[in-house]
Amino acid sequence: MNLDHHSSSTSDEEIQQAKFLTFELGSETYGLDITYVREIVGMQTITHVPDVPHYVRGVINLRGKVIPIMDVRARFGLPDRSYDDRTCIIVINVNEWWVGLVVDTVSEVLDIPEANIEPPPRIGGSHSHFIEGMGMVGDDVRLLLDAERLLGAA
Repeated sequence: MNLDHHSSSTSDEEIQQAKFLTFELGSETYGLDITYVREIVGMQTITHVPDVPHYVRGVINLRGKVIPIMDVRARFGLPDRSYDDRTCIIVINVNEWWVGLVVDTVSEVLDIPEANIEPPPRIGGSHSHFIEGMGMVGDDVRLLLDAERLLGAA
């Protein structure tokens, strides 16, 4: 039975919404497509690895799986901040590459309609090339990150 011609506007809206896990770095709120997120864990003991980029803090053992840990603050060139009880690791999987992202704190999961997502403005900046879009949520803007560029861009 084909129900395509009976679709309602509600289901169309649901299809055109994207879910983002939002997190904070300093005073800014960023979003990451929820499809990449595998879990959120508290800070753990990080084993340092020599000769890696400055933003890679090392690796952790997550239930028998070795996961590299990237400090997103350092990746963006933001000032260092001491880890506290709100600091956490967002474990993501991008093209079968598992990485833990250290962030100041996780905020919430947001549904942002595609109509409320705009391309990033063409401005320079130390981490603007990591931004996939600008999500408008009420009067606020969430900087939506491109997970692949975050992990792969030099």
